[in-house]
Amino acid sequence: MSSPHLKAVIFDVGGVVCRSPLIAIAEYEREHGIPNNYINCAITVRGSSGAWQKFERGEISLFPFYDQFGQQLSDTRVNNPAYAQYCKRRGTGKSPTLRLTRPYAIVTSHQHARHSRPPCTSTDLFGRMMRESGEFDPYVVEAIRRIRAAGRWRVIALTNNFSKSDADIIGDAPPSPARYPNFSIQSELEFLGWADGATPPRLRALFDDFCDSSTLGMRKPEPGIYLLACTRNGIKPTEAVFLDDLGMNLKAAQALGMETIQVPIGGSREALKKLEAKLGIDLTSGGFEPAERTPSKL
Repeated sequence: MSSPHLKAVIFDVGGVVCRSPLIAIAEYEREHGIPNNYINCAITVRGSSGAWQKFERGEISLFPFYDQFGQQLSDTRVNNPAYAQYCKRRGTGKSPTLRLTRPYAIVTSHQHARHSRPPCTSTDLFGRMMRESGEFDPYVVEAIRRIRAAGRWRVIALTNNFSKSDADIIGDAPPSPARYPNFSIQSELEFLGWADGATPPRLRALFDDFCDSSTLGMRKPEPGIYLLACTRNGIKPTEAVFLDDLGMNLKAAQALGMETIQVPIGGSREALKKLEAKLGIDLTSGGFEPAERTPSKL
């Protein structure tokens, strides 16, 4: 059903415009014998005070994040009960739990040069997540281009992200040479797939406005970041449709009056069909058939 009152389309980035970092998490769990969705539970159980959440709000720089993230992922006293509750909610029966029988299972950040660090570390996980989410979804990119070409809606990015300057990566001081003997900003950016920055210019150029959690000091699903995105663009929440891959982010948007569309992994074309029905324009036809995996080049 068409929604003629809409004035803006708001897109999440990771998991919608770009590939989902959850793909890398799932692969990492399978490779290292970690129960399915255990890492997501370990991240979310800490609420707003977790390392991941603080990093996305721009409150800590990269290397303190590595350390705190690893420590929290390895804290089975908190994570195992959280995972058990998750399994109970999902009705999956008795939950497997993680036992840290190896000194490097998930654990803290790398202690050695990149080529020699253990294969199962929080930095390895984070690097894989960032590199995975560096690939654009070509169907969504094409849809954004068509929406902007129509000239009838604001096109806005609303993303939980870290996109400060290169200098912000190292914070107040460079990391310890003893722990990071081969560190350079350039090598770290390349490891993360951020050679052109965490939010490269070609990504920002897709949108009329780019609302980034690390620069705004708020993150989804906090209501304030949705309201700020609307205020910056001169619209009411009821005049926007919001696309995201995570249910909790969509619920927060719905509570403010936004229309929402969930974009599951591998389901962008179906989500875009729903969006084109709301907007009343073609977003998916015309023989556009990209390769299955398209590198992040526009």
